[in-house]
Amino acid sequence: MAKQKNPRRVGDKEARAKLRMIRTSPQKLNLVAQLIRGKRVETALADLQFSHKRISNDVKKVLESAIANAENNHGLDIDSLIVSEAYVGKNFVMKRFRARARGRGARILKPFSELTIIVKEVDDAEYEAMKDKKAGKKAAKNAAIEKEAKKSAKTSEAA
Repeated sequence: MAKQKNPRRVGDKEARAKLRMIRTSPQKLNLVAQLIRGKRVETALADLQFSHKRISNDVKKVLESAIANAENNHGLDIDSLIVSEAYVGKNFVMKRFRARARGRGARILKPFSELTIIVKEVDDAEYEAMKDKKAGKKAAKNAAIEKEAKKSAKTSEAA
């Protein structure tokens, strides 16, 4: 009797890649992951290539791996891929000590993190709809901020 096949961890039109034991803090890695979320893979690769962050080269390798997985393992069209998810997780923390004055020691934490990138195949109409929805949310947020600013300006004038 054969072992049952593992279920897919991502959707039908998705592929993922994961890198563990990245020697940087999750907070710094998340700054680079934010840079590529929701973008087309060509744009994301260009952004990572010209980023000045040290870790962007590793993130670029993971994105290229996710693209290769999509093409070779799942038969997806690489021209219509977007970065649907890019999330960061904590890994272990190396703890070291540094000698300080008067026989004391100061703790040094060297954090590690992990990165998961999921790419998704979407058609052009779907991508434009996603962009419009995002732009609409941003416009609504800006309008609310302006309304609040006008309201606070009126109350300060009245006082």
